[in-house]
Order: sequence, then structure tokens, then C-alpha cells
Amino acid sequence: MSKKKPAVLFDIDGTLIDSTFLHVHAWARAFADIGEPVEAWRIHRSIGMDGSTLLTGLAGDADEDARKRAKDLHSRYYRETAALLRPLPGARELLDAVDKLGLQVVLATSAPEDELAMLREVLDSDHLVSAVTSSEDVDTAKPQPDIIEVALQRAGVDAAHAVFVGDAVWDVEACQRAGVPTIGVLSGGVSQGELEKAGAQQVFENPLELCQHLDDTSIAALANMVGTR
Repeated sequence: MSKKKPAVLFDIDGTLIDSTFLHVHAWARAFADIGEPVEAWRIHRSIGMDGSTLLTGLAGDADEDARKRAKDLHSRYYRETAALLRPLPGARELLDAVDKLGLQVVLATSAPEDELAMLREVLDSDHLVSAVTSSEDVDTAKPQPDIIEVALQRAGVDAAHAVFVGDAVWDVEACQRAGVPTIGVLSGGVSQGELEKAGAQQVFENPLELCQHLDDTSIAALANMVGTR
């Protein structure tokens, strides 16, 4: 690998942007519209995983046309709530702190390009970002490791020189498969116990708490290991 700065890979939905429950609401409306109503809690348990896997798990009895319609409706209903998107507490400060440690900031998401554009606009931190992924980069997203591996390639680093920050069990499972250590945040609505059981090294309430304790994390250790601080 090239001698690029180590990288911190960030999920966006539920990790940097408060969007998880907007997705839940959009999917609930979409499933109801195709005649396959799904309880909101079941939808929440699947947020963050690959879209096709989510559809199979939650609307497996629907035919292919109905699933495609549900996916399109979800996108439409989610876009309608764009004005409600907000950065989570400390999101911008965390990215700035990581940048100041001499580490790369990488957005490792499988969000579709149109959703990603909205999220990046809300986050308003593109000047700190060195690489980005989207759903167009892989056939199957989390919990498969593909999107993590693409993010590593874009950053020009190997798994030993990266840390991932995410909010879902699917994030942690994907990183376990890719060999990347993970820090969890609770801001996506998943419990500390579940994130730790999946393999998260540490879990914080939100980006703000992580930022406040950055010196005690594997992110700071990464910076120390390669002498960027």
C-alpha cells in the first residue's frame, strides 16, 4: 500500500447525521403502500444493512416489482423529509479533530448518490473529507465487507491503518470481516451491548462524546502509532 495517512472511516446515517428514524418512517410508508405493512421496530432493526437484504427480510413475500416499488417509494418519502436532517451533536467537531490528528477522514457509506448528496450538504464538512463511497461502488452492502474494502482502497491504506466509526451492528459485522477495528455510537438507536457483542471496541453516546474522549480511543492510538501527532 502507498504511504498515505491512516484513515478513520465514518458511516453517515445515524453516525454523523440524525437520519435513522427518517429512514424507518419512509420504509414504513413504502411497505404500507405496497400492501406489505411492517412494524416500525422491525424496520429499525434492519436499518444500515444492504437494501436488497432489508427488502428480502422484511417483505420477502412481495414479488420483485413490488420490492422495486417499495425501494423507490422509500427514496421518495425520505427525500421529502430532507429538511429534518441534522448533524448529530459533535459530528463536525469530530471530523475536525480527526483531521487535526493528521488522519484521513473517509465517508464509508453505501447510501445512494442522491441521498449521499443531501447528507453531505447537511454535514457541510467536505473540505475535511479525503475519500467517499456510495451504493454505486458495490453490489452488496453491509454486513458484507465490500464497502469497507472499497473505502480502504480509496484511502490508500490497509486495515491495520484504519478505524471505523458506526452506529449499527451491520457496520461492526462488516468491519469484523474486513479486519478493521470499530468504534460504536448509540445515536442510531442500537444498544451498547449489541454493538459490543458484534465486536465494537468502544461505544459512545454520539459523536460529541467520542470527540470528548478521543485521546482514549483507537483513533488516537492510530495517530500515535504512525507519529502523526
